[in-house]
Amino acid sequence: MQLPYSDMLEIQNLSRIFDNTSECYKFFWFQAIVSKVLEGKQHITYDELINEMIADVWYMVIEYHLNLGPRDTLESLVHYLQAVSQMKSSEKKENIINYLENCKDKEVAKRKRILTKNVPYRIQAPFMDKVRGKEWDVSESALILKINQERRLMYYFEALNGMQTTIRLSAEWFTYIHRNQEIIKGWLRYHIIIYLQKRNPSVPGIADKLYPPQERKLEKVKKYWKLLLTLQPIYEIYGHIPLADKEISIDHFVPWSYVAHDEFWNLHPTTRSINSSKSNNLPDWNIYFPQLARLEYMSYELIWKYDTVHNEFEKCAREHLNDDTVRRRIYHKGHDFLSFSGELEEIVQPVYQSARNCGFKGWIYKDTEDNYESNNIIL
Repeated sequence: MQLPYSDMLEIQNLSRIFDNTSECYKFFWFQAIVSKVLEGKQHITYDELINEMIADVWYMVIEYHLNLGPRDTLESLVHYLQAVSQMKSSEKKENIINYLENCKDKEVAKRKRILTKNVPYRIQAPFMDKVRGKEWDVSESALILKINQERRLMYYFEALNGMQTTIRLSAEWFTYIHRNQEIIKGWLRYHIIIYLQKRNPSVPGIADKLYPPQERKLEKVKKYWKLLLTLQPIYEIYGHIPLADKEISIDHFVPWSYVAHDEFWNLHPTTRSINSSKSNNLPDWNIYFPQLARLEYMSYELIWKYDTVHNEFEKCAREHLNDDTVRRRIYHKGHDFLSFSGELEEIVQPVYQSARNCGFKGWIYKDTEDNYESNNIIL
């Protein structure tokens, strides 16, 4: 993907800012600059930029469990911040930034300052061919003085003052970013995806995990299960609670935060309160997969027993069954329970295990846990 040409600016240098990137900081520092420029700011403090970076990666780290890099300082800061703030994994961006602006935690302040040690300067290295090797290894004030003597940079530094140190975008680059914002954001997104795919090779749907989680459209699936409710009683799998039409909520057995899709084989009905309690955790496999398999097999039998159910299933399949091989394996006519549950397990378990390996926490519905404890069964 190429950046738009400019007669006034050295665009080839901008296109090189992510060359030889071993850590994530440059991506999110530059993304923070773009965000602030689009807010109309030409003078931006370190504190504003670092807060923006933290808020931008919050969902990647806390909601989606993505790895940003070995010993990544930004990732560890986000984990620490979540622990001290207890903010939700899906917290609104403005709330995260507001918390950071008012945070008095000394460890947060220390870690934010560490993030400013290199990236504000090194990101402009492609514009500064004459500064090489050990010339970068000087004090922060000396480096700022050296950079401010360069010509045609993206930005320059105003008086060094800790987290209140300010960068000043050159007027030409400020205008260029504004004028070409959609192409620049697409170019940046492309590079972030490539970087994250390398760091998270087994994780699906990286492109859908750069931003806050969006509400999924599962109305067809909900309508399907509501139809089944008119034919026989249905009990959800976590608390064995009988479902009612108005209380149905569609759950992703392996959390959407990991799979990043709405495939039919991973969806089942539960109640709103249980779905909320489960959040983006992994239900205990030994307890709940057998129950999921029984529920899904009941659904499968009704598909082949009633034309009305089959018709609703086909409507769901057009949107929620995107792999023909999976469809043939699970939903072809003629399964008994053992063959159906075996095929379902072979598809779900590798995805489940991969999510577990990525750090998604196990979960047991409280009533189930109480029942197990009362029967002296060790989980």
